[in-house]
Amino acid sequence: MSKVILFQGDSITDGNRLKDNEWDLNHQMGHGYAYIVNSTLGARYPEKNLKFINKGISGNRVSDLYGRWLEDTIRINPDILSILIGINDCEQLRCYGNGSDPVRFEKIYRLLLDEAIQSNPDMKIVLMEPFGLPVGERKDNFDEMYDMLKGYQDATKRVSEDYGAIFVPLQDKFFDLSEKYSPDYWSWAGIHPTVCGHGIIAEEWMEKCKTIV
Repeated sequence: MSKVILFQGDSITDGNRLKDNEWDLNHQMGHGYAYIVNSTLGARYPEKNLKFINKGISGNRVSDLYGRWLEDTIRINPDILSILIGINDCEQLRCYGNGSDPVRFEKIYRLLLDEAIQSNPDMKIVLMEPFGLPVGERKDNFDEMYDMLKGYQDATKRVSEDYGAIFVPLQDKFFDLSEKYSPDYWSWAGIHPTVCGHGIIAEEWMEKCKTIV
């Protein structure tokens, strides 16, 4: 029996994946960290017959996840559920007054996990920290962005602890790397990773999740 690993989130997870109903193994994972995790672990452990699914959608906020939770998570019934969400809530609220503030973000996040666990109490959950860097259009106002983003990061970590999930920290990792190399080596526009940035995310995910895959 294969183990199903589901990636959920926004554009960082989406990676321009193929969204047609027809299954296409070459393109259904997109070209981001989820693809790297799939290719690395799939090649490393063929005997495990791991099945990876990517359901990230560009632009999604936590409320968007909740709106499609039944068909894109509950019915898939993954063994491992990985979520990276929050940057769009932060930026939509900061720039346009839309999105959920950190309090509402956390409430909806808990609803998501409550429903997932109710459907499958044995499901392993991985929560990834939303992050940003002072690059491109976000360079001049990064302090404002980061002050707001910290609320979503704290909420994600708190939910992770309360639900016994694996937490994948990313912000400090990218800050540390940006002290050695330019931030735009790891991200473009401040929120989307470069190819190398996606490589870092994949490495952090695999390190934190090595006991459950």
